Amino acid sequence: MVREALARNAIKRSLGTEAGKDGIDLFIDHHLEELSESYWLEYFGTARPEASTIIEALILKYSDEDDEVEMLDFTLPGDVTNYVVCVRLEPNGEVHVSMES
Repeated sequence: MVREALARNAIKRSLGTEAGKDGIDLFIDHHLEELSESYWLEYFGTARPEASTIIEALILKYSDEDDEVEMLDFTLPGDVTNYVVCVRLEPNGEVHVSMES
């Protein structure tokens, strides 16, 4: 649970930064363009939710530790996409956030 909280905080901190450009910003922009208004209305109560609202609703889809690197993948509710926001927690404390498929 602590690692998930670290990953979620890293996602929030990267929003709107150079680091978020190919990560959470790309994930949100892509899905706001690609998913129908009906999806956003059903899960978020609005046709165009704020980025912070989308981040809060992300669901942990996968978590694994390999060679001391922990990877956590987050996605949107409702099984509507194959894309994830991947957070890599490195043993040296570095954190990387990217969009993956």
